[in-house]
Amino acid sequence: MSASRRSGTTDELGPEEPEQPERDGADLLAALLDGMDAALCAFDADGVVTHWNREAERILGWTAAEAVGRQGFAGWAVRSADAEEVAERLLSVMRAPGRQVHEFALLTKDGGRVLVRTQSAAVRGPDGRPAGVYCAFSEVHAQIDLERSIALSEALLEDASWGVVLVDADLRPAVVNAHAAQALGAGRTSVLGRPLGELLAQGVEELENALTHVLAEGAPPAPAELWVSVRTPEGERRRCWRSGFVRLASPLAEEPVPLGVGWLFQDVTEAKQGEQEAALLRFRANQLHRAARAAADCEDPAEAATVHLDFALAGFADHALLDRVAGGAPVDGEAAGPVRLVRVAATPSGAPGPSVPSGAAGMPVRYAEGHPALQCVERAGSVRASAGAKAVSAERAREWALARQWPSDTVHALCAVLRSRGRTLGVVTFLRGSGRSAFERPDAMYAEDVAVRIATALDLAGAIGERR
Repeated sequence: MSASRRSGTTDELGPEEPEQPERDGADLLAALLDGMDAALCAFDADGVVTHWNREAERILGWTAAEAVGRQGFAGWAVRSADAEEVAERLLSVMRAPGRQVHEFALLTKDGGRVLVRTQSAAVRGPDGRPAGVYCAFSEVHAQIDLERSIALSEALLEDASWGVVLVDADLRPAVVNAHAAQALGAGRTSVLGRPLGELLAQGVEELENALTHVLAEGAPPAPAELWVSVRTPEGERRRCWRSGFVRLASPLAEEPVPLGVGWLFQDVTEAKQGEQEAALLRFRANQLHRAARAAADCEDPAEAATVHLDFALAGFADHALLDRVAGGAPVDGEAAGPVRLVRVAATPSGAPGPSVPSGAAGMPVRYAEGHPALQCVERAGSVRASAGAKAVSAERAREWALARQWPSDTVHALCAVLRSRGRTLGVVTFLRGSGRSAFERPDAMYAEDVAVRIATALDLAGAIGERR
């Protein structure tokens, strides 16, 4: 070695590396064996125990000093009657390729018995000939628990009939099963590592909040139902997923280290929609029942008509208009000239409230030709109208509503014809603002039920007026 090397100075080869102390290979091997989670022992070619680690000591109670040097397991770790068979099964691996798995009972130091599962393989010498056997073993119940855990994981990620997603600590999918990939509208590999916002159009904030809570606090006590909109090549799909969450932590760390969240979900959209529809039908039927009882106590049939109108508005629409055919109620096919409608009652156009009689009684409403209310009377059937798609501007929606003589915040309308005794009496119009969805066919059926009751009350009011 040069002087510069000995003095620790630098030269063109760089600073001198400190000399490393020589380590005994046996010490390193002993440390590796003792640090293993599985019990391990080894035999030489004659069946003498050469190695025995701490996990083997924990399971059987025999220390390495007591085990190393013994001839096989006979007389101490195995019953004498079983010793020959156990030795033959362990040492036979030297004459066979690969590994062998066996199960048999070993004796503990205090005289108990432990059923273990062993995995043994031959140890080859420098010349390639068998020089001994190493044997790793564990208690059968612990091995079965491990195998069950692995089998459960594989079954969940392959064959489960509900979605399973493993989300990493950055809230990105790390593993998904086939069912979850189909629900997310993508392939099993294409969703990995992508932000949830790229997969979901709506509901992503609620989902990420749930995942963050699980990472910080642990699993919630009960499943949660999340409404989301999934991005698909065909467009957005509105779905309801009943979701459960579990926090994943590494079993190898001394302190719990979160690996992510296991998210299991099931699509319950159809069931939830069925529940919502059933609840809506019950509510509307109850409203019709309450309205009928309240209207029965009204002395004036015209007041009874507005009672039906007010009860119908709850949870159904924001405003309502009640128009009657001017000049009496013509029999179908006998109307002369264009249809004119007279405002009978309306809800306040500002804040919602009970309907009130129109202040301009007897004055025709200035509906332009082709107005939905006029179409409803002419067709003797319901008519639905809307300002347009969701992307329509607020100003255009306001112009659309004002052109039809409706409150400026109207976006959706539904007109139902008033008929009694074979005659068209008028039309009732229900209006919704931008905060509600458009009217659909079930809404039209409910409006028609309300219109029948209003028409009956208005027809009775007209008959009373004619007698007077």
